[in-house]
Amino acid sequence: HGLCLCIEKAAGIQVSRRVEVIRVLMDELSRIASHCLFIGTYCMDLGATTMLFYTLRVREQILDIMEKTCGARMTFNYSCIGGVMQDLHPDFVNDVKALLAVIPANIKEYNTLFTGNVITKDRLEGVGVLSREDAISYGVTGPSGRASGWACDVRKTDPYSIYSELDFEEVLATEGDSMARFKCRVEEITQSAHIIEQLIDNIPEGEILAKVPKVLKLPEGHWFQLVEGCRGVFGVYIESKGTTSPYRLKIVPPCLNLASVVDHITEGSKIADLITIGGSLDYIVPDMDR
Repeated sequence: HGLCLCIEKAAGIQVSRRVEVIRVLMDELSRIASHCLFIGTYCMDLGATTMLFYTLRVREQILDIMEKTCGARMTFNYSCIGGVMQDLHPDFVNDVKALLAVIPANIKEYNTLFTGNVITKDRLEGVGVLSREDAISYGVTGPSGRASGWACDVRKTDPYSIYSELDFEEVLATEGDSMARFKCRVEEITQSAHIIEQLIDNIPEGEILAKVPKVLKLPEGHWFQLVEGCRGVFGVYIESKGTTSPYRLKIVPPCLNLASVVDHITEGSKIADLITIGGSLDYIVPDMDR
């Protein structure tokens, strides 16, 4: 989405309202799926294996929706310059509503099984504390930054697409520990579901792809676009010399910053806390490789 927005800004391409709504719906479905995977794998790493199966139920529902939409589950190549690859599947609205119907009960289960568990509290509370000042200094964004009290949600601070029209809360905490980072992601699932609820019955008619030249030449200049990824701020920088190929294309992913803070907030902790702290940041190596 961020790459498409950056190119469309440079090329002066205006997408339809239908595309805007579809992209936001897919962004928020992806966010829920990502947070579910985080919760399940994090709990499994800490010994609560059962939670993985609970969270994968919701994630599988979302991946099924995506598979119906574009034919892919994991490599979800759907947004394209000027719009989306193809229109929504006829079952899309009903499938999403079925998902929304089960999310509250699922989150209640997560909190009953894990969040409120005394062992969980002993393992997470007060462990790996990241101050607001350090979150800003290290550029730790996303739920990990907001768990330290830093209001850094790009959807609020620098709204793109139609986010400025939507009613949702930026999830913030002040503790800055592993538990706060965990709880922020759980609450963000609720907020993403709320965004989807506002749009699912209001998907307008219209084209799914704007008129885009077969050979795209961006004018000479440079452009930058931020979007709120599942793990934090995701930036795209493009510089053009007016040819068919970008002179420079740089991706600014969130996970390198997340990993960079591990040494700082694990200092003086127990070895067992390394899994607790590192897992709570939810960084992944492929994101850094970009």
